[in-house]
Amino acid sequence: MKNRLRIVSAVLCSHLVAANVGCADQMKLPPSEAVHGCTVTDGDTLRCGDERIRLLAIDAPEKPGQCRAGRTCAPGDPFASERSLSAAAKPTMSIRRIGYDRYGRTLALMEAEGKDLSCHQLESAAAIYNPKWDTGGYVFALCGKAAVRRSLIR
Repeated sequence: MKNRLRIVSAVLCSHLVAANVGCADQMKLPPSEAVHGCTVTDGDTLRCGDERIRLLAIDAPEKPGQCRAGRTCAPGDPFASERSLSAAAKPTMSIRRIGYDRYGRTLALMEAEGKDLSCHQLESAAAIYNPKWDTGGYVFALCGKAAVRRSLIR
């Protein structure tokens, strides 16, 4: 098992290096700011006021009828994933905006009480990691072991 983790970790790290983002120690995170009163939409999305926020690099299971034809959706229980994120979310959190997805949602790292929410969802087995969505390699740098365990690369 340890050898498998090393191999997958090396593959993921090589993808990130090839994408010119590097691995773990030299990561400079974008600036953070406080957000308040966010609500959980599903296992990988929150709404903070008018802003829809997609957690970086993870994919949570879709609710019934939401996985569009031709797409391979994340396995698991979408309601358990949503409960997991709801339990981790707090009234005040910090956000580090990374960019936007094709639906106009903010791609971001969010932190509640010192814990990154993408990492929380991976460590709770409530989502899977997609290295192609890890803009900047931030999630891999923050919780690489969980990313490897929950990666799409098998």
